[in-house]
Parts: sequence; C-alpha cells; structure tokens
Amino acid sequence: MTKPQTTRKKRANGVESRQRILDATVEIAGERGYEGTSIAAVSAKCGLPASSIYWHFKDKDDLIAAVIERSFDTWLAAVELPGAETGTPLERVTTMAGNVAKSLIDAPDFLRLGLMLALERRPAEPRGRTVFLQVRDIARAKIAEMAEALVPGLDEEAVQTLTTYAIAGGDGLFVQREINGDAVDLVAMFELHAQLIYDAATRMAARNKA
Repeated sequence: MTKPQTTRKKRANGVESRQRILDATVEIAGERGYEGTSIAAVSAKCGLPASSIYWHFKDKDDLIAAVIERSFDTWLAAVELPGAETGTPLERVTTMAGNVAKSLIDAPDFLRLGLMLALERRPAEPRGRTVFLQVRDIARAKIAEMAEALVPGLDEEAVQTLTTYAIAGGDGLFVQREINGDAVDLVAMFELHAQLIYDAATRMAARNKA
C-alpha cells in the first residue's frame, strides 16, 4: 500500500516537472516560434527525458496549448475591474488597464504564441490556435461586460465596436513592445488606450441619449 506521504511527494514532483516543461517550452517557442519548437529541444532545455514530457502532454501541439492556457489564466486574473469604492469609472478602468499591461510583461507567452498561431494558416489547425481563439472569446466577453457596466446607455453595436477596438489596440501595443522592447512603456500605453476608449464610450452613450 502506497504511503500518503509518498503519494504527496510524487504528486508534488509531477507538478514541478510539468512547470519545468512549460517554462522550457516558453523559452524555446519565444526564440524559435511554433515550427522551431520540438519535444527534443524542450527536453534538452528542461533537463527531463522526452518520456517525461510525453507523460504530461500528448504531443507538441498539446504542449503549446498548455503554455497558452497557463499564461491566459495569469492574464485573465488581471482583467478585473477594481470596485466602485476605489475611484471614478475612468480611474478604475485605467488601473485595470495598467494591471493587464503588467501581466503581459510578466507572462507574455499567451499573446506572443497566440498571435503567432492565429496569423498562420495550416491545413490542420493546431490545438494551440484553437485554444487561443477560445480564450480570446472569453476575454472579449469580459471586456464587453465592463463597457456595459461602466458606461450605461451604450447599445449593443457600440459595445461590440469598443470591444473590438480595445482588443485590437492592445494587440498592437503589445507587438510594438515586442519590436522595440523596454523603449515602449507598455503600462503607460495601456492606461492611455483605456482612457481614450472610455472617452469614446461616453461620447457614444451621449449620442444614443440625444
């Protein structure tokens, strides 16, 4: 009979191994892209045998999808609007935007790998691309809910327009930082982006009331 302590140790080792594999995959994929990422390269980077990687993940595609999911969870936690007691709607959305930018700086793999896969067209769609598009839908719905809550009076078309613009602008700012590095203050840019969207939202709502 397996002792509880031994079982816990095995489980802890399994979790640690999985994180090591994902961390190594992030590094490899960041340097070489999807095509250049292989189980062999990840094995060499993390120091675990390929058999250990295959124990956790079915194949490379499953591994990339897991990297995107892990990073998305970190990112999604930042997409939380501070409570009404923390300031005006503009202050709240600006704070949230800054938090989102910080999460992308700390865990950029969700967007970096996701955009890379989303822009590619393959005969067989990688699971990582499917996962990325699914989690983008979750993010889109969350941003739409915030727009409706912060700026009452927006109709559905305005909410969809603002949500599309918010996501597209965020993508563009992220790509700009990927190109120019720390020369781009991503937090400041995201805060400005949020303020401009909020201004546009209030104007749209005012037009709907007129």
